[in-house]
Amino acid sequence: MADNQSTIALNIGTQRVSMAVFDTSKSGGLVLKNYDSESILADPATDAARASQIRRAIGELVERMGVKGKVRYAVSGQSVFIRFVKLPPLDDDNIEQLVTFEAQQHVPFPLEEVVWDYEILEADGEKEVVIVAMKGDALEDVNDGVNATGLGTAEVDVAPMALYNAFRAAYPDLTEPALVIDVGAKTSDLLYVEGNRFFTRSAAVGGAAVTTAIAKEFEIDFAEAEAHKTQGGLVALGGGHTEQLDEATAALAMCIRNAMTRLATEIPRTTNYYRSQHGGNAPKKVYLAGGGANLPYAKEFFEEKLRLPVEYFNPLPAIQLGSGVDTDVLSREAHTMGELVGLGLRGAGKSKLNIDLVPSKVGEARAADKRKPFLIAAAAILVVGAAISGFFKMQAAATAVEKNKEMESQLDSLRGPSSGISSQLKKEQQLKEIAATYTEADDQRIFWADLYAELNAAFASEAVWITDMDPIAGYQPFAEKPGGKSVVKNDFGNTAYGLTALEKVDAKPVQQGKPRRGQAPPKAGPAPVNAIRIKGFWLKNPDNQNIVFKLLGRLKENAKEGGSHFQFAMGAGKDRKELEQNQLAPTVEMAPAEGEFAAPFELILPLAKPVPYK
Repeated sequence: MADNQSTIALNIGTQRVSMAVFDTSKSGGLVLKNYDSESILADPATDAARASQIRRAIGELVERMGVKGKVRYAVSGQSVFIRFVKLPPLDDDNIEQLVTFEAQQHVPFPLEEVVWDYEILEADGEKEVVIVAMKGDALEDVNDGVNATGLGTAEVDVAPMALYNAFRAAYPDLTEPALVIDVGAKTSDLLYVEGNRFFTRSAAVGGAAVTTAIAKEFEIDFAEAEAHKTQGGLVALGGGHTEQLDEATAALAMCIRNAMTRLATEIPRTTNYYRSQHGGNAPKKVYLAGGGANLPYAKEFFEEKLRLPVEYFNPLPAIQLGSGVDTDVLSREAHTMGELVGLGLRGAGKSKLNIDLVPSKVGEARAADKRKPFLIAAAAILVVGAAISGFFKMQAAATAVEKNKEMESQLDSLRGPSSGISSQLKKEQQLKEIAATYTEADDQRIFWADLYAELNAAFASEAVWITDMDPIAGYQPFAEKPGGKSVVKNDFGNTAYGLTALEKVDAKPVQQGKPRRGQAPPKAGPAPVNAIRIKGFWLKNPDNQNIVFKLLGRLKENAKEGGSHFQFAMGAGKDRKELEQNQLAPTVEMAPAEGEFAAPFELILPLAKPVPYK
């Protein structure tokens, strides 16, 4: 049972829920006293029941381990929005305001609808902030599930941050750039660690994708495919590796290899983005973590694909082992325990990153705890004051008149400086507006690079290529005439020097309420870019034209996870509508023309946030 000095750590994954109890030794070290885990079938068909399955798994762990009290738990990286933003050189007094401004620009939801936190990262003299946000209602659902098992909430961390804390503690002397691949059930978190520099991004490929590929290849259900994967599955290697296996095992191994290749292909793209947008270096070594890395020959597979040395991540050097833990279990599952160790380090005050997403109920409880000492003190003062108030009443009345005269004299002397302070406050506001202009310009500078990187990742296919990307303004997909006009002139290549190559697309003027007498009518202003038109070709392939819709589906999945530049549903509340396939893909030829090897297609993708261009 955990006492008040212990840290209860809980890692909530899609397919695996694990729990550990840590104590702090007299020397200040972290001691693992207890550990256990529960598995959940990650069948996409059972997603609606996942919350109850996770709640049941946590309850079973609580009962078996006999824990009670407050828990530090980590939510998966796929359920949160993470963005790294470089900060201009400013005084620390201005950091809070600037980070809030950046969060408003980058988080794809209003800040009042999310729970968010941030951490300042400093590397090579530059400041960078990592912003982490989660929809408030989603966090409340998770927290209610945890509290329903009898546990309170101490802190809510995020899996990639907890894993980073464990890595830094387990490998304190590592100086070369490293990549940690945390293979989860639905997604895989890629962590780039380089000295004090840190970057993470999720890839939409995990163990469930491998199981789904097996189920589709052998025409079996998800549960049976999962059993084949865990009981007899392995990753096929190159160089005739499968020739030594029986036919059934070889076919299963090749199916797993093909599914894992999607993740191996995504890693170089993310590395290039990390190097170009965040100034990092390519990793020199790779560490495997997570339950999805349990497949035999997974290590050799990534060594073959990435051409880098690979080893399994081991967080145990960062802690001590208590006498009651099963070392055989730890030796098999150490690479899956990084998040738990990171949470334990949070409890001991030895973590590098300290993200805390505070559910509203927890925030209210913390505020009440902070007020208790003041309320007790106020009550005591009230009782004592009531006892002696009669004694001081006469003296207070006598001195009140003199104090009033003294304060009026001070007020007269302060009126002069007051006008000067007001003048300085106006200057401060002007400087804030200038800073906001610069940060907005920097955000727009990287917007199109980030958008192109997202498109490049989603449309990575040998059967599809993009020939034209055209920003359009005034697009209204649900209008009778959707409209939308390119903001770039067709003959922009012939534009004379000094003249703009942009079209002027005016927004329709809107009159708010009935105009007052003498009020001028509203003027039309330049409409922002609110969609992009993509044109390209698809090459003959087994999926034919459906390859375009499959790649479009990747963008939709990104949008569901948050952080996407695109939106596939518009409106709010009851008026919110999903975009139809014919709205997103108005033109997808069914087959190449006679004598041609490719057929054209055209997509119109609405942007999550309109972008001004003038």
